[in-house]
Amino acid sequence: MRAWADVAYLATTKNLNGGLVARSAAGLPFLLSEGMRAALVPPRLDAPRDVTVASVQMRADDEALVFFEEVTDADVAHALVGCHVLVPRDELDPADLEPAGAWPAWEGWEVVDAKAGPVGTVAGITEMPLQSLLVVARPDGSEALIPLVDDLIADVDEDARRIDVALPAGLLDL
Repeated sequence: MRAWADVAYLATTKNLNGGLVARSAAGLPFLLSEGMRAALVPPRLDAPRDVTVASVQMRADDEALVFFEEVTDADVAHALVGCHVLVPRDELDPADLEPAGAWPAWEGWEVVDAKAGPVGTVAGITEMPLQSLLVVARPDGSEALIPLVDDLIADVDEDARRIDVALPAGLLDL
């Protein structure tokens, strides 16, 4: 198991004092709290990589205005926009690391596209910062990555262990 958990990303700056709007990563609850140590990745030139949360002002369930002790002005804060916030797993409750509304166990299910027909079988689900991807093992040995969004998932048949998708032209060719 990895020692660090990706719990948030820095979406934008908020004020001249180094405030940053942080959003929860991968469907997790908002986990940053005052005094928590964190690492910011990828590292940026002329900006701290290791930080300590100075304050958190919640704005929504999954978003807060966050100040770090090491970030004291807008220029440094601006350099950190887009970074992910990693915190030591041993400082978190393991139950908090399960994404809200976690995806069901679809491994081995058949994936069928409305136009292309059978795509393959589900190999897993990859959680990305902005969306989850269905990893489909194709008959030719390659993998297809399908964004798990309502517009692409047409139907889920639990009895048949089948996921019907409506993919845009060219997605399977990527």
